Formats: sequence, structure tokens, C-alpha cells
Amino acid sequence: MHDDDEPAPKPRRLQELRLDPLAVAELESYIAELRTEITRTEAEIARKRSHRSAADAFFKLG
Repeated sequence: MHDDDEPAPKPRRLQELRLDPLAVAELESYIAELRTEITRTEAEIARKRSHRSAADAFFKLG
């Protein structure tokens, strides 16, 4: 049951994968996929921070 004083838990974005039936090669492939997604996400964060910094600089001049 959910307590009204606590924030609702955030929904998971990734489906949890059962790891026990996977072979080592499959697990290594899975890790590579996750690393690719992390790299892509970090690049998007950097892009958004850059845009934010540019906007902040523009409005400080005006």
C-alpha cells in the first residue's frame, strides 16, 4: 500500500531482464547495449546543458 506522505515511486524506463538463463556471451552483449545507451544519454545531457548555457549567456547580456 502507498503512504500518502511519500512520493509515488517513479516508473521504470527499462524492463528488468532475467539474467540467469543468459550465457556469458549474451550477458556481455547486453552490457555493450547498456553502455551504448548510457553513452547516448550522456551525449543528450551534454547537448541540453550546452543549449542551456548558451541561453543563460544570451539573456545575461540583454
